[in-house]
Amino acid sequence: MNKIPKENPYLAKSGLLKGTNLKEIGKKAMAEFREIERRTKRKAYIKSAYFNKQKVFFDYFWDHLNQKRKRERKTRLKLFNVAIEVIKNSKNPPVSVDNPANRNETLHRFIGVTKNGKLFCVQIKEDKKKGNKYFMSAFWVKNK
Repeated sequence: MNKIPKENPYLAKSGLLKGTNLKEIGKKAMAEFREIERRTKRKAYIKSAYFNKQKVFFDYFWDHLNQKRKRERKTRLKLFNVAIEVIKNSKNPPVSVDNPANRNETLHRFIGVTKNGKLFCVQIKEDKKKGNKYFMSAFWVKNK
């Protein structure tokens, strides 16, 4: 899973969240999330184009994010809008690997490109038994 292919990424049309500190960016990301949450009856979800309009839930995203350092949280929250766009619209196949920590899960990594040409990755965890999908994280792809 260490190697992420850089070919055939999704070209994001929306921009990164603007802000100078975690509090500012966090408010904007939470406002976007509240809008998604408002459109759903129970648990917040978005429908994925790649997974044939199946629901992708946010159950683990905020917990996973809060395990990171402040600086890392800020950079990942900036990607919130483009990550949502990739999940909703990308039909490009992800890099899929069984989770080494849990054999009942598959990790899917979708690659995207921002307007200014920077690569990022959106990670979705799939529960093999139930078939549920969960948005885990979004992060920059390091250039090697």
